[in-house]
Amino acid sequence: MVSPPTLAQVAATAGVSPATASRVLTGSARVSAAARDKVQSAIEELGYVRRRAPHRVARGAPAGAIACVICEPPNRCFGEVFFARLVSGVQRHLADHDRPLLVLSATTPTLSSTAQYLAGGAVEGVVLVSAHGRHPLAVSLHAARIAVRCAGRPADGLAAAYVDVDNRGGAAQAAEHLLASGRRCIATIAGPPDLSASADRRHGFAQALNAAGLPGAYTAYGDFTFASGAHAMAWLLRRTPQIDAVFVASDAMAAGALQALRRAGRRIPDDVAIVGFDDAPIAEQTRPRLTTVRQPIEELGATAARLLLESLNGQGEAKNLVLPTELVIRDSA
Repeated sequence: MVSPPTLAQVAATAGVSPATASRVLTGSARVSAAARDKVQSAIEELGYVRRRAPHRVARGAPAGAIACVICEPPNRCFGEVFFARLVSGVQRHLADHDRPLLVLSATTPTLSSTAQYLAGGAVEGVVLVSAHGRHPLAVSLHAARIAVRCAGRPADGLAAAYVDVDNRGGAAQAAEHLLASGRRCIATIAGPPDLSASADRRHGFAQALNAAGLPGAYTAYGDFTFASGAHAMAWLLRRTPQIDAVFVASDAMAAGALQALRRAGRRIPDDVAIVGFDDAPIAEQTRPRLTTVRQPIEELGATAARLLLESLNGQGEAKNLVLPTELVIRDSA
């Protein structure tokens, strides 16, 4: 009978020390991206499965618990409407199935302890949210063979099932709406470039402009916050004052952009039209009210929870789903 591969064999195959391989498994930030990729490849090549204690005997963990892990700082994780709505969707579905929910914020200072807690059998599965790039926690959860369903498409090359919204299609709708209103000098305020949702919105918008024969949009970047949208809009106005339209990758950033446009004396939508993304409550509160792309945030969370439970129960395939978006036309464009 062939013995299962060991961590030492994984380390030898990857050409790293056992300590480095262990740090990859526990999500430590003190590992280079190159070493992390080598260890991940060795794990997949050897079929290594980390032996974990059953979740029912983990200290302090309720039986059958599911964790919603948000890879953002606590002030954003517990303070922003998007995450609150998504967690609400997760909670709603889990409550229907008598599953307790743990909500965790995972950032660099807490990655190692969070990974150790999850890999130690604290939960039965994880809904992973806002994992930027090849996030070390996503890699370590995969290596530990913990059931994971990402809310949002993971980075290219990262093996994880997901539920996403049609970010490309929604951004294309925004571009087509601006083009139909006669706008031709169009800019975009994109989200973090290492987040798949941001990249998909930027690419979908650019493809629609290219299809109309226009060059790529003038681009600035923010982090989905009001302040970053205001700064990005001011930056764009200094460099391309002739802008007549802006697509902004979140409503919070769009509200900041509206403020910057008003300060610059621009009339909205007469001088500059603006379209956001989310259809968050703030979209109805701005003046003028914000035209935006509606994404089904609560449904995204509920669907991620549903598919995670189905996979844990051995039901169906680990298929990926993409939920539709919808352009909501108000007063800003």
